[in-house]
Amino acid sequence: MVKEFNDTILKAYRGEKTSYTPVWYMRQAGRSQKEYREIKEKYSLFEITHNPELCAYVTRLPVEQYNVDAAILYKDIMTPLPAMGIDVEIKAGVGPVIDNPIRRFEDVVKLRPLEPEKDIDYVLDTIKLLTEEQLSVPLIGFSGAPFTLASYMIEGGPSKNYSKTKALMYSEPKSWFALMDKLGEMIITYVRAQIKAGVSAVQIFDSWVGTLNVQDYRTYVKPIMEHIFNELRADQVPLILFGVGAKHLLTEWNDLAVDVIGLDWRTSIVEARELGVDKVLQGNLDPAILLADWDTIESRTKAIIDEGIEAGRHVFNLGHGVTPDVSQDTLKKLTELIHTYSKR
Repeated sequence: MVKEFNDTILKAYRGEKTSYTPVWYMRQAGRSQKEYREIKEKYSLFEITHNPELCAYVTRLPVEQYNVDAAILYKDIMTPLPAMGIDVEIKAGVGPVIDNPIRRFEDVVKLRPLEPEKDIDYVLDTIKLLTEEQLSVPLIGFSGAPFTLASYMIEGGPSKNYSKTKALMYSEPKSWFALMDKLGEMIITYVRAQIKAGVSAVQIFDSWVGTLNVQDYRTYVKPIMEHIFNELRADQVPLILFGVGAKHLLTEWNDLAVDVIGLDWRTSIVEARELGVDKVLQGNLDPAILLADWDTIESRTKAIIDEGIEAGRHVFNLGHGVTPDVSQDTLKKLTELIHTYSKR
């Protein structure tokens, strides 16, 4: 028997009052789950995402285990890049490694547009499986944002200082803006395909854009973000924007046509409101807290819920993704605490 559909998180994303604070966790599907680790002994990330039944299972598992209020599609922000002509491999302990990084204008010109039905049909099939047959909560789709995707494409992998990315941005503006335009159109196409397949909300991960100062963000990134969100607004699903170390950009994000702004653990809900952020807020327990004793977890969690209720329009999440060493029992207990405490 299919459980009744729980749309609490969608109401919260629309700024409506809810009977409790809804919650999901970034990276809730993956490394912290023993079932996932067993699957990863046999299959790579790309192999899992190319198998809709297996990918749907991985996506669905944390909903069943933790009783969270949303599922987030299991995939990587690198998923659409191979179709554009980027040779990317996810290496254990390293992350995405790209063999043909972007170095010049000609490299940007070679990038192909995304054709979702042909290039990422397996993603769309996974979404349909989940939303038509398996989930009793909304499914969140996602994409990397242009700066964050570009940083991998230019650096060739993860970076600590993004020096190659910034060097191209500053010294080759023609190449930079051409890359932003290509990535912007890919993201619009990619997200729209996910929405058409059945996702109920979309999160854009601009994980590393906090490395830019405000002026550079306004000049080199904000125009393409405005274009993306203005286009996606017509699709009428909640749009979420999240980044790390980006407190100085929150008022810039507040200008965008987003519904929800995700906070990392460095910025409190109160601080965001004091800055003038009036969007729905999502966050923002430090993932490292989940490795502490339960009394510490409980007190920190209650403090965030209290702030969220006081400030209004809040969805609980972590300030970044679940780390591999977090106990599944802790996440289950945490979800129960969030639900019960916020109902008071």
